[in-house]
Amino acid sequence: MRDSLLGVVFVSNGPGELATWVRPLADTLHGRLLMRPRVSSSAISLHLVLVPCPNATGKEAEVANGWNQFEHIQPASLFWDLLIRPSSYVDLPKKGLVVFLGGDQFWSVLLSARLGYRHLTYAEWVARWPGWNDRIAAMSPAVRERLPKRLRGRCKVVGDLMADLACLARSKEPLPKGEWVALLPGSKRAKLKVGVPFLLEVADRLSQLRPGCRFFLPVAATTTLEEIRILSSPCNPISKKYSSSVAAISASQDDCRWYALVTNSGTEITLQEEQPAHGFLSQCDLALTTVGANTAELGALGVPMIVILPTQHLAVMQAWDGILGIFGRLPFLRWCIGLLLSGWHLRKRNFWAWPNISAGRMIVPERVGKIFPKEIAEEAAEWLASPQRLEGLREDLRGLRGKPGAVEMLAKEIEDLLKRA
Repeated sequence: MRDSLLGVVFVSNGPGELATWVRPLADTLHGRLLMRPRVSSSAISLHLVLVPCPNATGKEAEVANGWNQFEHIQPASLFWDLLIRPSSYVDLPKKGLVVFLGGDQFWSVLLSARLGYRHLTYAEWVARWPGWNDRIAAMSPAVRERLPKRLRGRCKVVGDLMADLACLARSKEPLPKGEWVALLPGSKRAKLKVGVPFLLEVADRLSQLRPGCRFFLPVAATTTLEEIRILSSPCNPISKKYSSSVAAISASQDDCRWYALVTNSGTEITLQEEQPAHGFLSQCDLALTTVGANTAELGALGVPMIVILPTQHLAVMQAWDGILGIFGRLPFLRWCIGLLLSGWHLRKRNFWAWPNISAGRMIVPERVGKIFPKEIAEEAAEWLASPQRLEGLREDLRGLRGKPGAVEMLAKEIEDLLKRA
């Protein structure tokens, strides 16, 4: 019986990839193939394997478990156990397909070889191990052009998975009337330590400049309301640099699914824990956000944004990607070389926001350096006072977004490969 079963294994890493790639694709596959665990009698099961990644929060497995999409979820801490002793993963079928959806592509190559599964890579910018792939699903034709000519036949351009976010968001109910500003302080603790107190003060100052302004803060699945409260208190040393804090968090009177955060200055911020928050985010007039995958999500949703990176706090460096993030987390090194690394990294990279990186030019404003809430509040007020500028920015973001349908196309590629497994 087990020989007739098929397994689909998603390989991914951080919260951004899980929310924007993994979850929509899993939902679509369940609709097309009626897989386990949602259909207990199915001969196809869906699994999630998380791989080691410096950008992960450690809570990804817990978050994904709540979606009821995967028969088994292997946390990143047990990845090497799976790779070395796959037999310990007793319920994994003998045949199947590994699908790369984030992290280092080499991990999914190793896993597919170890399990004897076929392999598909979703390549956003480049397919690094094309010879080890049965199929490559590319975000753009540029990915296929980078491949050796003899391997281009394995590649199909499916488009940008994030382009479907706007379509999925349209079915959501509307926000209450008003001028809405989204606040996205980040999902990792290092970013939250800066982002929460910084953006609370921005909200207080912006509400004074534009009294009718309303604020929406989607709580990342990897954090909690209590953590937001603590990070705005003296328990977070960085909060002492800012004037705002959380006075109270209570259930909202407008909607039982929401919470109302009230600052010590009386500014009310609507919090939502339910994920994803794309439906409400897409209706916001402006977003104030840290760097990271959230800039790609906002861009896909067509939400104008100001991207903020206050480099006066060394904790920001701890949240960076790659080798700089590793150095930033070493207690003996971060203090002596923090400023040197900060200056080098800022000169090395032209853009921080994904829309700007994708376009190769400045689409959304980036504010990097020794910046303060007063400056951001004033700039946000200027944008909100110019609806035509905001609409122009929305149009620029829509122009960057590909046509929807990438998730369905990728699901079809997976379905076709399963027939050959």
